[in-house]
Amino acid sequence: MNLTDDIQYLKGVGPKSIELYHKLDIFTVEDLLLYFPFRFEDFAGRQALELMDSEIATVKGIVATQPNLGYFGARKSRLAFKIKQGEVAIGVTFFNQPYLKDKVVVGEEVGVYGKWDSKKVQMTGLKLISGEAQAGEDGLMPIYHLTEGLKQTALVKLIRQVMTPETLAQLLENLPAEFLQKYRLMDRQNAVRAMHFPENDEEHKQALRRVKFEELFFFQLKLQALKNKEKSGREGLRIAFEQSDLDAKIAELPFALTGAQSKALGEILADMTSPYHMNRLLQGDVGSGKTVVAELAMYTAALANFQSALMVPTEILARQHFANLTATFPELNIGLLVSGLKASERREILADLASGHLHMVVGTHALIQEGVDFYNLGLVITDEQHRFGVNQRKILREKGQNPDVLMMTATPIPRTLAITAFGDMDVSIIDELPAGRQPITTRWVKHSQMASVTDWLKSELSSGAQAYFVSPLIEESEALDLKNAEALFAELTETFSQNKVGLLHGKMKNDEKDAIMTAFKVHETDVLVSTTVIEVGVDVPNATVMVIMDADRFGLSQLHQLRGRVGRGTKKSYCILVANPKTDSGKHRMQIMCETQNGFVLAEEDLKMRGSGEIFGTRQSGLPEFLVADLVNDYNILEVARTEAVRVFSEPERYRELIAEVGQMDESFD
Repeated sequence: MNLTDDIQYLKGVGPKSIELYHKLDIFTVEDLLLYFPFRFEDFAGRQALELMDSEIATVKGIVATQPNLGYFGARKSRLAFKIKQGEVAIGVTFFNQPYLKDKVVVGEEVGVYGKWDSKKVQMTGLKLISGEAQAGEDGLMPIYHLTEGLKQTALVKLIRQVMTPETLAQLLENLPAEFLQKYRLMDRQNAVRAMHFPENDEEHKQALRRVKFEELFFFQLKLQALKNKEKSGREGLRIAFEQSDLDAKIAELPFALTGAQSKALGEILADMTSPYHMNRLLQGDVGSGKTVVAELAMYTAALANFQSALMVPTEILARQHFANLTATFPELNIGLLVSGLKASERREILADLASGHLHMVVGTHALIQEGVDFYNLGLVITDEQHRFGVNQRKILREKGQNPDVLMMTATPIPRTLAITAFGDMDVSIIDELPAGRQPITTRWVKHSQMASVTDWLKSELSSGAQAYFVSPLIEESEALDLKNAEALFAELTETFSQNKVGLLHGKMKNDEKDAIMTAFKVHETDVLVSTTVIEVGVDVPNATVMVIMDADRFGLSQLHQLRGRVGRGTKKSYCILVANPKTDSGKHRMQIMCETQNGFVLAEEDLKMRGSGEIFGTRQSGLPEFLVADLVNDYNILEVARTEAVRVFSEPERYRELIAEVGQMDESFD
């Protein structure tokens, strides 16, 4: 039997079952061997009287009484019998499994996997284990993910069929011998066998450790290969500029750059002036000033006679960046490209971009549409980059002659994910708040305390402050039973009758949104009721209060983003979380929001509680789905795997075969 043999020729695989195996991506003998169980059930058998009450376990014994099958209700059944374990008689009950009656024979040994009731000396059975059970000698039964119509026993039987010494011998070792020795890893053949049928629990742990390392190591190798390809295979643009011109512009800024901003800018400029292609991620916590770093990078490109493009997810944000760039660089020609432009305005901007008249352009996804051509594009920046799909970013990158690429995000990405999802990129982090930024006081209140909140807020508004109220829904939803924005707007208009209250939500037209945000920014409006469209939005330095309704409906990263809308100026700011969380995780989110303002700490917590897909949106993030590894729990293995992958590419002669193998791998997540 060969690893490449089609499973359709295996005993027990028919025309119907072959389709089920194909649904699990099992086509060959090798696929079958590498289809690992996700957990094990312990069918070893325990002494009943040693079990804790309500414990789930397996109890083995000799059948002592004839099975009694009775029916009640509509097609419900109860199968009862007794087994003896030594001198102890144990009652056994199975509900709605009448077919088990024929498998229970007086005098024969059976195993009952189920829940122990110490008071009644009884097992409520979940599964009957007879001599046909596929558990190993130690009673460990592998449990696999299945598709409807396929049984565990059939899959286990098939894997046992191909698990021969001759077949396993064809699984060649793919890790260097030095790694096996250095980290005391099990060899590949034994690891694959022990992943399915370990001799004991310890052997399975060692197999799991080996497979996790292998999976994460090859993933990190793949990322390093991409990184090397970017730097060596593709010549970048050498963006040369006069440092004195940049220094003069920095000196004109109304504030001094923080140490973290200066460091990040230095890393970006070093990439831009090098002959290599820049592929960098700029992470900045909320309010850390990453925007000015990006603007200075764009200015540097202009000094070297290159154009730069900044792509952002919303029109509101595009207009804010455009206003900032125009104010900071009055000497440059800057364009705004969004879907809301008149046809004549759009034609003029496209002509100015193609002729080189425009130095910078800011826009939404309109930047990547057909007909948008650049004269000499040198730098591409995407803001809130995880909101754009991989293909969207790629289209913008291909608009010029291999421009440098900088991706920005104000969503702090845990280091765990940064080195995994963005392992092929260089990462700059701004984790220091600019001078003068006030810490935001965060409070969690119940809905019943809202009256005291509004009383306090009235005094804040009377002293000139402005406030946001965020509601997670636009329209009524009986399922979620949340106060929608429109109902909240009506309620607050009445509560704050002495003040002007505005409403902003995602279903409004762009010009309507802009008018409402502008009115709030120039303080024509005191209170702005909004959905999460203000999560990344216009800076309003005078807005000092953020009230988030039903805050337990949000993840930590989103709450942190919303909180970051206030505290933009020098005044004392507050964030009020209004929530009656029913779950422990909801309560924990409220508590940790009150305890820390460090976005990276919150992102790590969010990752632990909700997983990576929730933070990025898995389809767009490029995150792989691992067979056995877990990015959060296996972080230590991930770090080691990354270190070794970096070392492999730093010694190409020594690891030539390994690098060649990675070069043949699929690069589908580019």
